[in-house]
Formats: sequence, C-alpha cells, structure tokens
Amino acid sequence: MTRALELSVEVGSVTLKNPVLTASGTFGYGLEHGAYFDVAELGGVCTKGLSVEPRAGNAPPRIAETASGMLNAIGLANVGVEAFCNEKLPILRERNVIVIPNIFATTVEDFVRLAARLDREPGVTALELNVSCPNVAHGGLEFGCDPAAAARVTRAVRAATSLPVWVKMSPEAGDIRAVGRACEEAGADALTAINTLRGIAIDAEKRRFRIHNKTGGLSGPALKPIALRIVWELSRAVKIPVIGIGGIATARDAIEFLLAGATAVQVGTASFADPLAPKKVLTGLESYCREHDVLPRDLIGSLSPR
Repeated sequence: MTRALELSVEVGSVTLKNPVLTASGTFGYGLEHGAYFDVAELGGVCTKGLSVEPRAGNAPPRIAETASGMLNAIGLANVGVEAFCNEKLPILRERNVIVIPNIFATTVEDFVRLAARLDREPGVTALELNVSCPNVAHGGLEFGCDPAAAARVTRAVRAATSLPVWVKMSPEAGDIRAVGRACEEAGADALTAINTLRGIAIDAEKRRFRIHNKTGGLSGPALKPIALRIVWELSRAVKIPVIGIGGIATARDAIEFLLAGATAVQVGTASFADPLAPKKVLTGLESYCREHDVLPRDLIGSLSPR
C-alpha cells in the first residue's frame, strides 16, 4: 500500500494540505466542479470575485480564444457577498472545502465592508484582494498599479478583519516589486501573482473587436513566462509568501512556479478546457515528489542560480 505523502505548505499562518488551489474567476464558487472530483482534496478554492452588491458584468461577447490562451472581459459578474454567504458558503463548509473568497470593490470603504462581512462567517480561511482586474471601468488597475493605493486598500482591510489577507498583483504595475513591498508593509500576509494582462482580439472578416469591451484579460499558457518571472522577482523582494498564477495547466507548470519561489499555485484557465485540471496537477505533483523523494516545501525557491 502506498504511504500518504505529506504535501502541506505554510502560507503565512495558513496551513494548506497541499499547494494546489484554483484561481478566481475560473472555478465558479467551488460548487460547480463537484460532479468531477472532490474539491476538498485541493489546497483551497479562490472563489469568483465578490462585490458588495450583485453584478451583471460586461455585455457579451465576453470571451475570445487566442493563440495559447484566451481573453476575457466578464466584468466580475457575481451574486454578491450576501448571496455567497447565505447560499454558497454553507455548502462549501459542509463539504470541508478550504475557501478563500476573492473580493473586489471600487472604493476602499467597500473593500472594508466586504472584509468585515466575510470575517463573521465560519469556513473562510483567508481573503484575496482583487486590486488588479483589468476588465472594469473603475477600481481595478487603479489600485493595483500604484504602491500607495494598493497599500491603502491593504491597510484598511487588514484593520477590518482577523483573517489572513492575500493581495493579487497586476502584471501592468510599473514596478510590481514596489507594489508588493507596499502591500507587505501595509499588513498583507501573502501576494498572489499574477492577474491577467490586457490585450485585444480582432475579427478581420467583420473588422471589429471580438470582445464587446474591446480589451480583455489575457490568461492561459501565453501568460506563463511573464508570471514565472514576476513570481521569481516578488519572492526575492518580499518576505511574505507568493502564490503563483498564470498558465498553470500541468504538474510540471506548478513545479516550475514552486522552484521560482512560489509557496503555492493557482490553476485557472486550464479548468475551462478540462474541469479535472486542478486534480490532475495535484496528482502529478504528488507523483513528481515520490519520484524525486522531495516534498513540495523542499521545492520552494530551490531554483539553481545558473
């Protein structure tokens, strides 16, 4: 009988049973994939972004396939924090899923309202602050690209909750290391990196944009080299953990992020093509660790300098 392998990692004060999570906006609220596998097996689920009030999001078309990836401009459509707390979270709690709500607001005050509301709910492990969404008119990149603005949001949320606070980084920040350090100094417990990168897709026959919003966030394998570089840079610039996101579709992808300095990873766009992608990444990671006689924590930041 194969012995159980210790896959746990420490993200600040949070102990995850393994380093594989899902990325916000790609896995719904963590309930939709239950028909495919037991989501509680994962290290955690970062939910679809939550706002104070429900949001319809942007007008369609909102997704366009690109070479080695996709563009999306969903616009943070969601049921709102109250419906999540009353309808989604109780089921996740019953299923023993580790839940990290992703929260979004256009003002610091609403970030605080969201944090305070979720702070009252059992079954919430940490909060992920979306200060870097490129697909909304106000409050997205405005926070995530400026160290002072990102720190202001982080500091206010930190004061409003006892939960660990993870801040999601934008690849469009002029100096992402400065933004990361500002969030760390403001009380962030971890950074998640990276959010999508703005791009456009054009229909040459119809001579128009493929997405109604014109621009969309690029995700998928095309983003991976950029995400790896930023994770490597951030992990050397801050003392708090960094969670890697961007083009992770296989266990090998996840391992590369760990080697670059990530403490954990989030599987995102791959779940659209294969709902079992996060589970397969976890299974593959365990196989790699057995084959090389290492633990995930041994891999973190162990990239050769050569």
